[in-house]
Amino acid sequence: MSTYDDAYLKDILQRTKVVAVVGVSMNPVRPSYYVARYLGLKRFRVIPVNPGHAGKELFGETVRAGLGDISEPVDMVDIFRRSEAVPPIVDEAIEVFPELRTIWMQIGVQHAEAAARAGARGIDVIQNRCPKIEYQRLFGELRMGGFATGIISSKL
Repeated sequence: MSTYDDAYLKDILQRTKVVAVVGVSMNPVRPSYYVARYLGLKRFRVIPVNPGHAGKELFGETVRAGLGDISEPVDMVDIFRRSEAVPPIVDEAIEVFPELRTIWMQIGVQHAEAAARAGARGIDVIQNRCPKIEYQRLFGELRMGGFATGIISSKL
């Protein structure tokens, strides 16, 4: 996994208000669905992006076909696509969101050249990480119980 300073990640999560989630699923068991839902529950406005579901409603927002279909400012683009699909997403994000602050690539998603292009534009880039996991870890929401903490119930 890529290494990032905790203060850097926390700053990104605190300053972000609007997240476009590219590749979001309508299926509640898919990671892209529950990560987007979690972010929405944590004060972020989540704009779902998936051309296969464009026009449908998810989390109170209309699903957009692409980033170019979003008319309002976006702080972060969260990418739930294969690494090879990242370059055109990053290029579109740079083009349509002049004030974009962050490109976030989910666990298993990395693309050095696309990250370098975004970085050259002053955009923070996180690769191979999940904002839900980082939010839970950095803001003290991870719960450890039972065997994970070494406490074993006498009722087992």
